[in-house]
Amino acid sequence: MNTTVFLLLRLGIAISMFGHGIVRLPKLQLFSEWMIKSLEPSFIPKLLVVPFSYLLPVLEFLVGLSLLLGICTRIALITGAVVILLLLFGTSLIENWEAIPSQLIHLLFFTVLLQFLKSNTFSLDKLLSKNK
Repeated sequence: MNTTVFLLLRLGIAISMFGHGIVRLPKLQLFSEWMIKSLEPSFIPKLLVVPFSYLLPVLEFLVGLSLLLGICTRIALITGAVVILLLLFGTSLIENWEAIPSQLIHLLFFTVLLQFLKSNTFSLDKLLSKNK
């Protein structure tokens, strides 16, 4: 993959994840309440939903920030993909079919970037590996 294309794709998914996290963090309690209510129709126990609802914005923010900076890129891409897979599972259980295409697109970004990680030349990862 062309290194510029990789950078643009990385920045695109980074902005999406960072944006999701940064707008949810200041209203974490409200977001958590919304997610708990949204997942009530599913069989997922509230005991699991509550911590995930608080962790999700933090993970979105950290994955987004990491990808914006291009640091720990591999870990961020895998983490982001796992987060999306968990969201897909929950979304399917509550039959929110409208949200699934967006989540699948996010998953596609994470997996394509992971596949072409060697093209990640415009990053702090690359800069730091040169200094070793």
